[in-house]
Amino acid sequence: MNLAWREIRRQKLRFVGTAIGLGLLFAVVLAMGGIYKGMVEDATLLIDSLGADYWIVQRGTHGPFAERSVIPASIERRARSIPGVSWARSFSTLTVERKVEGKDIRLSLVGLAWPDDPGDWLRLRDGRPIAAGHDEAIVDATAGLGLGDRIPLGDTRYRVVGIAEGMVSSGGDALAFVTHSDLLRISSYVPPEARRLARAAAGDPRGVERGEAEGTQVSAVLVRLAEGADRGRVEAILSSWGDVSAYPASTQRSFVLLGVVDKARRQIGLFRIILVIVSSIVVSQVVYNMTAAKTREIALLELMGARTRVVVGMILQQSLLLTALAYGAALGTGALVFPAFPRRVVVGTEELISAGLVLVAIGVVSSLAAIHRALRTSPTTILAG
Repeated sequence: MNLAWREIRRQKLRFVGTAIGLGLLFAVVLAMGGIYKGMVEDATLLIDSLGADYWIVQRGTHGPFAERSVIPASIERRARSIPGVSWARSFSTLTVERKVEGKDIRLSLVGLAWPDDPGDWLRLRDGRPIAAGHDEAIVDATAGLGLGDRIPLGDTRYRVVGIAEGMVSSGGDALAFVTHSDLLRISSYVPPEARRLARAAAGDPRGVERGEAEGTQVSAVLVRLAEGADRGRVEAILSSWGDVSAYPASTQRSFVLLGVVDKARRQIGLFRIILVIVSSIVVSQVVYNMTAAKTREIALLELMGARTRVVVGMILQQSLLLTALAYGAALGTGALVFPAFPRRVVVGTEELISAGLVLVAIGVVSSLAAIHRALRTSPTTILAG
């Protein structure tokens, strides 16, 4: 006698329905883990992709991804003069909201050090890297734009020449890439009427222009070392600069993880723990009720001399079959629903294996109450009619 198969034959809808409901519950557990991993990948995407060994940022700050960072663009020339430096590039970002083709879109602009960096490292789905020094942009596909669309930025409408995939900011906004000079021009743009009013308020027709010309500022300067460079010497030179701070890329990455996504990680982790506990309670109740409904069958087995391990094994099998079906339902739900989430959900092999092990543990732990009930069943129960 097999309790699990017997339950399926006698109450197919109840057993399968319970498995699907539990699977939907556990799909949420998978989704939360995938959302957190997606947040980590999005938050560290640029740090990992730009290939810099060091990030030079405003003194006393943790860099542009953690807080506001402003340094003179002349730091780039100073960094290039360090022995062992392969290249140094300015880095700036700017978040904008614009109406394009009748719909509002939110973009995080990133400046590329064109022509040294035309964006050929981006994962392009369509189009090409930036080929001109001005008025071209590469946009992530999540922005919903197509090749040839025009984005109003500053006093210019930038033409989309490339569509990238998987390039979003830590906040989930689509990344858009323009040349760094264009980004500085966009960030410093002031509408003519606002410029005129500012001049009038200052009582100096040229005051605004003089203020703008005082110096160009960027968010950070990226430094890449040449092969075989003396890293210790470079670090010593960078640390001697009193007007800026320099961090290795690994440290910049840790700042992002500990600052931008740490609270989200803890909150998601707490919700996952609660859902696992709820799942365990649900499975426990279901398996216990299924076992209680078959008291006569268990009593008959004991009356026939069946060993305890046989009864325990069948209850465990019933619980594990339920959780296995729930796992399949969770995977099927994730495959259908996760791609439609507004934030990226990354569920890799590691997450799938850990989720399967958690469900096995839930199945074993949840069967303990039912096993206790079965072992207390007296063989005389069957004789009582």
